[in-house]
Amino acid sequence: MKRSLLFSTLLLFCFACSKPIPQLDGIDLSVWKNDAKGCKGDRVQFSKALDEQRDKLKGLSEGDLVKLLGKPDKSDLSERHEKYYTYIIHPGPECGQDGVTTYLEVRFNATGVSREVQVLYN
Repeated sequence: MKRSLLFSTLLLFCFACSKPIPQLDGIDLSVWKNDAKGCKGDRVQFSKALDEQRDKLKGLSEGDLVKLLGKPDKSDLSERHEKYYTYIIHPGPECGQDGVTTYLEVRFNATGVSREVQVLYN
C-alpha cells in the first residue's frame, strides 16, 4: 500500500512539473514535418519564426519535442551522455545541394530535458 501511494505521488509530481507543449506562432507544423531534411525547401519559410521562438523549446522532454517538430533529421550522443537533435532547415549536401545549410540544434541533458536550442549556419 505504501509503495503504490509513493509511486502515485511520484508519478503525479512528474506530470505536474512537466512543461506543456508550446504553440509555435507562424509555423505550420504539418508542412515542417513533411519536409524531411529540408529537401523540399518548405522549412526555410519558418526559419525566422523558429529562431525568434526557440526559447519555447527549452525545458521540453525528447518525446515532447518529437511530438512538436517530428523525428529529428540527425541525433548524436556526446561523451557526457547529452543527446543532440538536429533539424535541417535549409537544404544542403544531404539533399544534393551546395551552399549554406541552416540547422536547428537542440541539446538535451542526461535526463532528457532540452537545455540549449540554437540555429546554426554551416
